[in-house]
Amino acid sequence: MPMSRIGVMKHLGILEQVGLITTRKVGREKLHYLNPAPLQNVASWLDSYRRLWEDRMDRLEELIDRTQSTDKAKEQKDAET
Repeated sequence: MPMSRIGVMKHLGILEQVGLITTRKVGREKLHYLNPAPLQNVASWLDSYRRLWEDRMDRLEELIDRTQSTDKAKEQKDAET
């Protein structure tokens, strides 16, 4: 994606402010490093919700399968009569 140097620096500044990256100046260069700890905290928090929704989706899938099986059996019964 084309982005100006100023645009990149603004983005890096925001990421640094929220603690997602750390910056170290070496000579004339600024080196940026990812700080994964905040992202790991978010991932851990989301994990409980992921399990909750996976369980709900599994139950929904079972319900759909049962409904489809019942509908097919009903259609076959109707076709036989």
